[in-house]
Amino acid sequence: MIRLLRFILRHPLNRSNRLGALTRLFRWQIAARLMRGPIALPFVDGTFLFASKGMSAATGNWYCGLYEVVEMAFALHLLRKDDHFLDIGANIGSYTILAAGGVGARVTSVEPIPQTMANLKRNVDLNGLGDRATCVGKGLSNVVGVLHFSDSLDAMNHILEPGSREVGIQVPVTTVDQLVNDDVPVLIKLDVEGHEVAVLKGAQRVLSDPRLLAAIIETNGNGVRYGWSDDDVARIMEGYGFERSWYDPFSRTLTAPDATQENTIFVRNREEIQRRVKSAQKHTLVNGSI
Repeated sequence: MIRLLRFILRHPLNRSNRLGALTRLFRWQIAARLMRGPIALPFVDGTFLFASKGMSAATGNWYCGLYEVVEMAFALHLLRKDDHFLDIGANIGSYTILAAGGVGARVTSVEPIPQTMANLKRNVDLNGLGDRATCVGKGLSNVVGVLHFSDSLDAMNHILEPGSREVGIQVPVTTVDQLVNDDVPVLIKLDVEGHEVAVLKGAQRVLSDPRLLAAIIETNGNGVRYGWSDDDVARIMEGYGFERSWYDPFSRTLTAPDATQENTIFVRNREEIQRRVKSAQKHTLVNGSI
């Protein structure tokens, strides 16, 4: 609880009204104990996310407006109506809902774990976004086939290493290139708990296409379980003309990379990206706008 309080009080979107943030925290703590089943919490631009006890992504958005303010604001400001957004490792759908519901983008939302997929679809249905968001119950890798996934770690589920004693589940996998065909996304969010290098190796055609402007990729060292490093991710992206960057959501400018963050924003065609983010509309949050 102390760690959570620190996160909430230090969050950039709560600086002007920390009391409001604490009020949302205590409202949730009471509601989660009194009400059975999931609770729909307000999100971006009149959308909602279902939350149950333990769903840190959904409750984090409720406490702070945007749980990952830099990355989520970048997606909101970069994307336009009818752009294609590829959400890989969608979990319950925070990015899917803000892109499809907040911007009006078309989203391909990939989530391999069946129970998590059920939560994702529930959020898509809650917001009436079935015509905007396509939910794909597969994994992504550099091969087409079947891989062994953990299924009891909530947002930390991942492809199990060879020889793992964990039971897990078998999940069909495909590649990014086969999944999207010629419908190349403007933005990719990639969060697959260390398997990012394999996913990128299966996206050679998409990464080569200039229609892809940026990617938000988890780079927190989890790739070591498969023998990869975050530098391997950077080398692949830089080989396709992307550069590491960061984003100031308040001035709406691309900035120098921030090595302290668990995600990295890779950009290409900086001028077009800067034009888009500067001209994007404001979006309404539970604690203001951005």
